[in-house]
Formats: sequence, structure tokens, C-alpha cells
Amino acid sequence: MLLDKPTGASVPEFSRDRLLRLFLDDRKALLRYARRLVTSHSDSEDVVQEAFLRTYERAESVSEPRAFAFTAARNFAADRRRHARLAKTDCLGDLADSHVVSGGRTVEDQVLADEESALLREAIEQLSPQCRAAFKLRVFHSCSYKEIAQQLGISPKTVENHIARGVRETHEYLRQRCGLI
Repeated sequence: MLLDKPTGASVPEFSRDRLLRLFLDDRKALLRYARRLVTSHSDSEDVVQEAFLRTYERAESVSEPRAFAFTAARNFAADRRRHARLAKTDCLGDLADSHVVSGGRTVEDQVLADEESALLREAIEQLSPQCRAAFKLRVFHSCSYKEIAQQLGISPKTVENHIARGVRETHEYLRQRCGLI
């Protein structure tokens, strides 16, 4: 059970009682709160469990366990959203593995690859200059968000937004132009 004492932890009895009461009284409210912050019921369950665990681990230093649990849930939910967003932008993968830059064996394959590469370059040129720079560094040079941020003098969060927008707008451009993707 969540409120079993981990080895090596010393939680005073009064804190254990407060935490048990918190779990019994506020679990449903915390679940509703977490559900508004994440996309699925199972994610909200995980967020609540992590929040209660964090509250339990810090029981000796927490004066308001309920407020601490809700804050922890908000932070865990934000982490989950951030990781989900990063996973979406990383799914683009290396374009070297895609048919767009393949080194086809026949002349026809090479002509098709050249046309597709030209379309991709066209799509990328439609992006704003800073978005284009961040997108190229990520896709063609495999730079991390932190490296891109340092090179362009912007925050990693801005880089993340540029990459996501670049992927979205490039895909949309290709979809509109020729039904690719």
C-alpha cells in the first residue's frame, strides 16, 4: 500500500495519521484535478500516486500535506505533458532513413528522390527564419535542443516550440502540395 513505511524512513505517527487522512479524504479531489491536467485516466492515477508518494517521503518537512500533494500532482502532470510533447517531436526521426533522401538505384528512383528533396527544401523555406534554423539544426545535424538554444541564443523551450511548429508546418505544406505524409 502507498502508506507503508519504506525502509530507512522515519515518519512520526502524527504525520502518518495526517497522510492517511489526506489519502482517504482528498484522493478523489486530487484525481479530478490530475485528470484535468493529463490526457488519460491511467496517467492521472500515476500522477496522484506519485504525488502521494512524494508527500509521504517529505512528511517530516511538509506543514500542509494537502497543498503539497496538489502542487506535486501539478508538477508531475507538467512533466508528463512535456515528455509527451518531446516524444512527438522526436518521432520525426532521421530523414536519412526516409524515402525523401534515399539513394535510389534506378534513374527514375533518383529523379523521384530529387523531386521529393526539392519539395522538402521548399517546405522548409516556408518557415520563419528562426524556426527554419532550429528545424534544420535538429533534423539535419541532430543537435539537441540545448545545443540549438545556445547556437541561436534562445531558450530551449523556444527551440522546442520552433521544432514542433516546423514539423507541423512542413507536414502540412507537403500534404497540401502533393499528398505526401
